[in-house]
Amino acid sequence: MKAGTGLFSALALFLLLGAVLTQTPEQKKPTRRPGITRRPSVPKPTEPALPEPQEPTDFPPVILGPPSMYIDCPRECSCSPSYPNALNCENRNIRNIPVIPPQTQYLYLQNNYISEVTAEPFINATEIRWVNLANNRIHRINKNVFEKVPALLYLYVQRNNLKEVPAGLPASLEQLRLGRNRISKIPAGSFSHMGNLTLLDLYHNQLSDSGMGKNTFKDLKGLVQLNLAHNILKKMPTGVPSSLVQLFLDKNRIDDVPKDYFDGFTHLAFVRLNYNQLSDKGLPKTVFNITSLLDLQLSHNQLASVPLFNGHLEHLHLDHNSIESINGTQICPHSLEADPNDHSMGPRLRYLRLDGNHLSPPIPLDVIMCFRHLHSIVI
Repeated sequence: MKAGTGLFSALALFLLLGAVLTQTPEQKKPTRRPGITRRPSVPKPTEPALPEPQEPTDFPPVILGPPSMYIDCPRECSCSPSYPNALNCENRNIRNIPVIPPQTQYLYLQNNYISEVTAEPFINATEIRWVNLANNRIHRINKNVFEKVPALLYLYVQRNNLKEVPAGLPASLEQLRLGRNRISKIPAGSFSHMGNLTLLDLYHNQLSDSGMGKNTFKDLKGLVQLNLAHNILKKMPTGVPSSLVQLFLDKNRIDDVPKDYFDGFTHLAFVRLNYNQLSDKGLPKTVFNITSLLDLQLSHNQLASVPLFNGHLEHLHLDHNSIESINGTQICPHSLEADPNDHSMGPRLRYLRLDGNHLSPPIPLDVIMCFRHLHSIVI
């Protein structure tokens, strides 16, 4: 009986343990967010290296125009039926001059990126009269270029990188504009046989006295305007032809004018010597007593007195000097005793500028009595 009871107790204990072991335990909430499974990175295929650019990257692409009715009109230019003799290639980002059609007389190539002018494009362009190459990057013009254009009249090459006056210029030339380059030398004979030239513009270069010979300008018998302003000249240029009407020498380092410099100039009407180093010592009193002179500009110098001038002068600029007094009796080209009602014989000065000196109003009476045509005086 005891044995049965013990067996029964053991069986009950076994069943109780089985129930406990088979019971599902309660799920606990995770305390951490499960990690995100990342896909393994797949390497991208290597792209082939880009080729090196064939042209400088600071040059924009050439601008091509629409097809022209003229088969020989370059695509980088335009040919208008209204002006069949003109070839317009300006503002097209051109590096090289295209082949010029034979009927071209007016060639516009300004505002591009041209660095050299060669003869090949001009082989058939024998009728050209006008060439504008302003504002490019030209450092060289081959001398045989001008053999192809024997009738050339106007050549504009300002705002470029030339260091010398181009060689082989045609004798037909009437206007030559070379301002704002880097010209420091005019080779001997550059202007020989150029008696038709009326305008020579060498403004804003690097010309010094040693860069020009004494006979540089002697063959320019028809020259009307010579512009040598904004260079580094210390002396007045020699051999300037007596045909000259306008002489511009502003912004140099000129400190004296020879006494007889203007002898023989019968047409000279405009002289500009502003922004130089002129003083009374380097300026003879009567050097500007030129009958033909109409406009004389001596602003921004070191003058202490008013130079004498001819009665035909109409405009006189003496501002920003060191003038302390002005004596009308001394500078008057005519006698103050002349009839005050006779305005036909008196000095013709109409404009006088004296500001920036050591003067103060009022204007001396003898100045007013002498220059009766004065319309404006700045003091």
